[in-house]
Formats: sequence, C-alpha cells, structure tokens
Amino acid sequence: MTPSSESNSASASASRSAAPLTASTRAVVETFFARFGSGDMPAVLGLFAEDVTFHVGGAEHVPWSGSRTSKDEIAAFFATFPEVLTPPQEYALHTTVVEGAEAVVIGHNRFGVLATGKTFTNHFALHFTVVDGQITNYRMYEDSHAIGAAFTH
Repeated sequence: MTPSSESNSASASASRSAAPLTASTRAVVETFFARFGSGDMPAVLGLFAEDVTFHVGGAEHVPWSGSRTSKDEIAAFFATFPEVLTPPQEYALHTTVVEGAEAVVIGHNRFGVLATGKTFTNHFALHFTVVDGQITNYRMYEDSHAIGAAFTH
C-alpha cells in the first residue's frame, strides 16, 4: 500500500464514520428551521442544550444582538422578533453545508422595523454545532450595517 492509498483509505474510513453524525446534525438543523418557520418556539428551545454558546453580533441598538448562554435568554431572543419586526417579507435558505457536528446555513431575509417603518434585507450565515442531538453553538453572521440602519430614526 502506498502512502497515497493509505491516506485515501483513512480519509474514506473517517468519512464513513462521520456520515451518521453529519446526518444527525443535518436533521437537527432542518428541524430547527421547520419549527422556527412554524412559530413553535417551545419546540425550537427544546433543540438547544443546557450549556450553549449563542451569539449574534451587531450594533447595541439592535435588540437581538449580543451573547446568551441560557434557554431563558434564548427564549427572550426569539420573543424579540415579533415585538420589533413585521412578519418576514422574504425568508429563504440557499445552502446548507454539514460536516460532522458542524453546519452552516446561508440565506437571506427581509423584514420591516416597526418603530422606524424602514425595511432591511439581511444576507446571513448561521453556524450551528450539534452534539448528541442538541444545539450547543449558535452563531449568526448577518448584515449588521443594514439592520442597524433600519433601526435608526
């Protein structure tokens, strides 16, 4: 066996062993978006581990920006949206990439801000880590400039 074939064999073996984990991660991420889309927030919260890293960067005047670690804080995060935003004018998921416990979802959405009457289009990437069927990491990368401008009077 040559070093190249040993490497390919090890790579194929690792890929096969990661396949069930990748499928499990994909299932949790798909379930997250199905529950979020239907508005079933208790079921969304049920997908998060007790010990979670949760972060959405952005301007201080954007109500959902910041870090959270508890399910109560995450529940408050999701409860913020209907208080400050119109229902989505657009919400599309374009690509989901999953490798083992990690998943990244790329999409875009468009909302109106109730307080200002302005709308924003937000292109985003959402990074999940799923361990034992629960989300342990949620990190949103979004167009914080567009969102911050829409919240400015």
